[in-house]
Amino acid sequence: MNVHPNSAGLRLYPGHLDRERQEGLLAAVRGILDAAPLFTPRMPQSERPFTVRMSNCGPLGWVSDANGYRYQATHPDSGAPWPPLPPSLLALWTDLARYPDPPEACLINFYDAGAKMGLHQDRDEADFDAPVISISLGDSCLFRVGGQKRNDPTCSVRLSSGDVIVLGGAARLAFHGVDRIYPGTSRLLPEGGRINLTLRRVTRRASETRYPQAPLESSHDARY
Repeated sequence: MNVHPNSAGLRLYPGHLDRERQEGLLAAVRGILDAAPLFTPRMPQSERPFTVRMSNCGPLGWVSDANGYRYQATHPDSGAPWPPLPPSLLALWTDLARYPDPPEACLINFYDAGAKMGLHQDRDEADFDAPVISISLGDSCLFRVGGQKRNDPTCSVRLSSGDVIVLGGAARLAFHGVDRIYPGTSRLLPEGGRINLTLRRVTRRASETRYPQAPLESSHDARY
């Protein structure tokens, strides 16, 4: 799926997870959320709340508040370390990432019927050689992706539960976002809504660096 000349590294895997694997992954996510409940991030300057609620798992987690966008090792409300990445997500990374080192963060975004995400780039990581892998669970969404400039042409695709998208290569810094949710399009989540899982490598390759001692600050535009 090449939607833009600069997005040759974008790979779409429709229905990559069958229903059984979706249910197993959802059970793992619910266990993670028991230990690291969803929280509402806020924009760094305006402190306006995001339209999604989120959590994380893995050694590092992405947060946003008055102090900026960053990765940190603990939940912003409880101060507890993030739960570990489940084996099913590590296996998916091994299968699809085409990158030698494991992911360090999995963002868990929950979209209700009115939530969306504006066009943005994922630029808070130290090495863009590793891809970003996005997994959809629950209601379908309209996903939009463009090039490496905000005003580049964009293309939209409907993502359904079990679909996986990989942003790598030239597409690693492609602007992308979620324009809308289609309520009632999946029965996976009894409460409705969509869960998006985003696997990321945060630091440079293990042979080149250690985990950061301080949060990694972001310099990119607001996304939500």
